Amino acid sequence: MNAIVELSDAHVVHKARSGGLFTRDRVYALTGADLSVAPGETVGVVGESGCGKSTLAKVLVGVVRPTHGTVSFQGRDLWSMPAAERRSAVGGSTGMIFQDPSTALNRRLPIRQILRDPLDVHDRGTKQQREDRVRELMSLVGLPRALADALPGQLSGGQRQRVAIARALALDPALVVADEPTSALDVSVRAQILNLLLDLKERLGLALVFVSHDIQTVRRMSDRVITMYLGRIVEEAPAAEVTEHARHPYTRALFSATPGLLDPIDPIPLTGPVPSATRPPSGCPFRTRCWKADERCAADMPDFSAASSADHRFRCHHPVQEDESTRDLVHQSRPTEPS
Repeated sequence: MNAIVELSDAHVVHKARSGGLFTRDRVYALTGADLSVAPGETVGVVGESGCGKSTLAKVLVGVVRPTHGTVSFQGRDLWSMPAAERRSAVGGSTGMIFQDPSTALNRRLPIRQILRDPLDVHDRGTKQQREDRVRELMSLVGLPRALADALPGQLSGGQRQRVAIARALALDPALVVADEPTSALDVSVRAQILNLLLDLKERLGLALVFVSHDIQTVRRMSDRVITMYLGRIVEEAPAAEVTEHARHPYTRALFSATPGLLDPIDPIPLTGPVPSATRPPSGCPFRTRCWKADERCAADMPDFSAASSADHRFRCHHPVQEDESTRDLVHQSRPTEPS
């Protein structure tokens, strides 16, 4: 099955002003990303704040151009297309749901116009067909028709996110990227929005990239989970395997931090802060916080290795064994107390 979008060795390097007026640091936001998204699948992306999740999402939908590497969209090199063709191809086939609907929606426009805008920009259908599509979209996401003339500020947070989802679906996209779509919502509303996304994915046959720091939600939502650390993809695993059979120490540490109700364990401790993206460590970027790190980790960035299943890969010189329990790793990772 051909991928909707595929990244090959994608890098994103920003320039940020540092101490001096004319001095700029390089920020390594994304490094060597290889990823493909197939029609109808959900890919979850997890990692701590600043790990490159949002940059990856924006590269996938053509908002950010890679400094190096390629983005293929439906088999064509996205950034070799003329600008107008690229806007038409990507804008008409992808949708993006942002973290905070309060800032993502134009507060001066009524809901009807917000949902019509993508149809107007891409010249889809007649005036009447666009009005019909707006009503269809509101019904699709469970919004009362009476809200069509309301402004975003008159809606609740959950209703605003439903508008943002409807807008992302306006052009019937093949791919939707959701970047932390529930983090700005009340806990009571999050489950409703997540269930809506799952329902829409099944009903419409969408490919979905779901970016979140809520790792258990990602596991529940996804077919495949990508773990990112300091701008790099360090593991890619089927969602069913990621909790107890992840091979990268960082993935195991992330998932251990979410308490289990039936068999709770202490989390694997990660000592020290995340390194700076302007001066990443040599070799494996996780080595400064990893209990398994040695000289080899400092010297070389590991290549991807395959686990026992073909769709599971990881980058680690000293991976966790497949049959090794997270509970055992908690004991291994704790520093030895002096006798």
